[in-house]
Amino acid sequence: MRLVLAAAVSIPLLLAAGPGGAGPVEPGFVPGVEDLPLMPGLMAPANAAVVFDQPEGRIVESAAQGDVSAAAITAFYAQTLPQLGWRPAGNDRWAREGERLEITATRDGMGSRAETVVHFILRPQ
Repeated sequence: MRLVLAAAVSIPLLLAAGPGGAGPVEPGFVPGVEDLPLMPGLMAPANAAVVFDQPEGRIVESAAQGDVSAAAITAFYAQTLPQLGWRPAGNDRWAREGERLEITATRDGMGSRAETVVHFILRPQ
């Protein structure tokens, strides 16, 4: 009985982790950008970031998704980013200390399975 119960608990957790056991990153920060908060309600897969360090600065492309509206995402980052030294630099664009950040949110899927996918692109200015 204990073996069946253990399997019933373990199998869904393993399946949720995805290939290679790499599950979603816990809420906190956008993968690849240690000082950019991830909005509550968004989850990022462990392999969601591509990071390049260059003499000119870092380039990071990352993604997250969740059942959050694009308007709520825009409002969250409009309130949060200025507190971290970012200043508005156009639609969905921010600038800070030689870096620029672009945040785009699009709805993906249909019906009850639709989620908002958020892309974060950080580049040197």
